[in-house]
Amino acid sequence: MADHRDDPPERGEEPSYRVYRAGEGDPQRAADEPSYTRYRSRPRVRLPLPGRGGEEGDAPRERPGRGWRGGLGGRGRGQRGGRGITVWRVVKWVALAVGAWLALSLVLFLVSAQIQKGKVSDEAKAALTGAGYPLWSANNILILGSDQRPKGTKEPGASTSGPSRSDSIMLWRVGGGKSARLSIPRDTIVDIPGHGRQKINAAYAFGGAALSIDTIEAYLGIPINHLIEVDFENFPKPIDALGGIDVTTGRVCSEISGGKANGGWTLNLKRGTHHLDGEQALVLARTRKNSCNPAEDDLTRAKRQQQILAGMKDKAFSPTTFFRLPWVSWAAPKAMRTDMGGPTLLGFFGAAAVGGSPPTRVLRASGFETLPDGGSGLVVSEADKERAVKRFMDG
Repeated sequence: MADHRDDPPERGEEPSYRVYRAGEGDPQRAADEPSYTRYRSRPRVRLPLPGRGGEEGDAPRERPGRGWRGGLGGRGRGQRGGRGITVWRVVKWVALAVGAWLALSLVLFLVSAQIQKGKVSDEAKAALTGAGYPLWSANNILILGSDQRPKGTKEPGASTSGPSRSDSIMLWRVGGGKSARLSIPRDTIVDIPGHGRQKINAAYAFGGAALSIDTIEAYLGIPINHLIEVDFENFPKPIDALGGIDVTTGRVCSEISGGKANGGWTLNLKRGTHHLDGEQALVLARTRKNSCNPAEDDLTRAKRQQQILAGMKDKAFSPTTFFRLPWVSWAAPKAMRTDMGGPTLLGFFGAAAVGGSPPTRVLRASGFETLPDGGSGLVVSEADKERAVKRFMDG
């Protein structure tokens, strides 16, 4: 093999360097040991980088340190990854904050609902008929509000404790694609088990929610799956937590539980749209006698209650409510006493939101009946009752 070690380098080629080993002067050792030749590679081609002096004659800038970032979200030389602010990082932290806010609200709601569940009597729970989860199974919810007066009232003859009559009675069918509401006038005459012919609201005074459930199931022939007793003392709290609601009304002049002068409530509204706080909404929901419009009846009150529910729903899904969500979640279950625990109550609210706001139909009377005690009440014909029940169950 030809030895090219002493050949001159070609044009453009870098010269090679010969490495002499110790003992090369000794011919005998040189013959015994092989010689080695080391070549130096060509210089590396460096591409010009911004700020590093890419043109000939440019002064090279100092190499950035480890903490340097080449612009927003850039990576410093020698770093495994930049720690600058990026759109992705902002989105990630916002998503984490939103998730934590929602999780806190959910926990508060579940705890508050569980506390309220313990306030329903065992008799009322036993009177209910079981049903599937409200989100995907139709449920009949009985909503009761009593006419018990607030503590400290000066209204003559008012009861602040003990038996009281149900001030409002409404059935709400939700879940499984169903959505319907039926209001039963408090003066409707029915057969109350163990008490004979009485106004339907007397069942609550005789035997509380349990007897009301038994009476309504027997009267309408439908099962009642869950109970909500409106706590009028706490009813304003979720509305205040929402920041109030907007309701459009006619002229309203109302006094509840003897009016404000007697420890109750007074409300005066002009015709138009009003922003109501929790106490004002409560008075409007309970108003049966409007001195500014004596022709109003239970049908009018049912419509106003529907407006209040719609106003609460609209405000609950308002973007501004997101910032109030933990307070709303804690206050909402406190406005009611219900057999539904947190998960079931959450399913009820979800089913109500999906089902929309159906009109509240009123069980219309076809005549009057005089009771043995001299009082009188409303009578609903069997045909009208069956028609109302069918529309309610069909949703």
